[in-house]
Amino acid sequence: MLWSLFKIVLFVVIVAALTLGAGFLMESNGGIQITAGGTEFTLGPLQSVIAALVAIFAVWLFLKLFALLIATLKFINGDETAISRYFDRNRERKGFQALSEGLMALASGEGRLAMAKATKAEKYLHKPELTDLITAQAAEMTGDRKKAEEVYKRLVQNETTRFVGVRGLMKQKLDAGDTDTALKLAERAFAIKPKHEEVQDTLLRLQAKNADWKGARQTLNAKLKHGALPRDVHKRRDAVLALSEAKDVLDEGKTIEAQEASIAANKSSPDLIPAAAMAARSYIAQGRSKYAVRILKKAWQVQPHPDLASAFAEIEPNETPQARLQRFKQLTSMHPDHRETKLLLAELNLAAEDFPEARRSLGDLAETEPDTRVLAIAAAIERGEGASDAIVRGWLARALTAPRGPQWVCDNCKTIHTEWTPVCKNCESFDTLSWTTPPQSETVLPAGAEMLPLIVGSLEDKSTSTEDAEVVEDEPESPVVGDQETPEDTTTDAATASTESTAPEKVK
Repeated sequence: MLWSLFKIVLFVVIVAALTLGAGFLMESNGGIQITAGGTEFTLGPLQSVIAALVAIFAVWLFLKLFALLIATLKFINGDETAISRYFDRNRERKGFQALSEGLMALASGEGRLAMAKATKAEKYLHKPELTDLITAQAAEMTGDRKKAEEVYKRLVQNETTRFVGVRGLMKQKLDAGDTDTALKLAERAFAIKPKHEEVQDTLLRLQAKNADWKGARQTLNAKLKHGALPRDVHKRRDAVLALSEAKDVLDEGKTIEAQEASIAANKSSPDLIPAAAMAARSYIAQGRSKYAVRILKKAWQVQPHPDLASAFAEIEPNETPQARLQRFKQLTSMHPDHRETKLLLAELNLAAEDFPEARRSLGDLAETEPDTRVLAIAAAIERGEGASDAIVRGWLARALTAPRGPQWVCDNCKTIHTEWTPVCKNCESFDTLSWTTPPQSETVLPAGAEMLPLIVGSLEDKSTSTEDAEVVEDEPESPVVGDQETPEDTTTDAATASTESTAPEKVK
């Protein structure tokens, strides 16, 4: 702001000074007297100004001719490019000026002007490595993808601009959704410039998307080698890739290789829950239960999780519910106040048919964190204590419309996944899934859904139902509202949440 004001004031001052000077010259009576060879010349004020301008032009012309003379002498003495350099100076000046204007137009978002200036600069400079880049970016800005691709292909043919051309084509293929071609171009760009972080990240993401876990681990090692990745982050992501590689090997039926890969993944990152669960199952398959217990306890210490409890149950699949409850103290004693510990104890006591203790273990979760799993456990407790079918169905009705609780959620786009994956299925981000409660969205429920607990039965009513109702089994799976059965998918979610997520599943 101040600089603009200063320029305006300076311009006004200069104009005023020139005006005053011209007025002074016009009003003055004197002039300039020049004596040359005995002849005297008297010039008036206006003539003096004209004479000064002519003199300046003469000096400029003399310097140009003198420079041409020097260039000619150099040419005569054997400098073959002396005269061409003399005439090229003005062309270079115009070319660089056009190049500068093209860059400014590109930065200000004027794509067509930038292309015009780049064409003009190329006319004077003959440096396509400079002008083609402006042309390609300006063409992308204006939406002329064909022109941009044509220019990038020209850049690929020049060794000095090959990387720029390959990278530009790679980004174009990514924008067009052609990930197979983009992967090949990313590999080529990585071979040219292995230290380029953007190319490293793009190649890693494409390799992970195509399940090329071996290639992705090599790219990850290159990022560590070139200092583009902290060592602790590298260990975590390498464990993710190793786990993904193990899952692929398992799908192919190569059990031993999968076991070794999962164990290696767990050693790289002991807090990676899927790796800990898979590594524990690998040790169980080998009959090395002691190692499985050690892995699961270490992972549970970092973060209690249903998958860890499920794997812990598989260590002794045929034990009694009471023995299982006793053995699980190795886990439940670590974080006694953690939500997952309370739910696990409640489910274990349900399996042991100790319903009062299950209620004590559940605590106030039904009031403070009433998600599907919590409410399904509460319904099972009520059923075990002999409550009426109406009360049990009241709890299940609440479970049908309750939040699902913690799930695998992408930190980048907040997409919910039913199981852990190394790459988000929505935004394709790598290693962004976390076990957390997703933000509660305001979903539109079916008409009357909020009234389900009142229609089915009051939670406060402990009296025996007088109506003929279906007998709810020990762990109800298909609650009935009136004569209509609730949709199978939501009913299953509500009624089996307490048995499908954690260890009691293995107790039956």
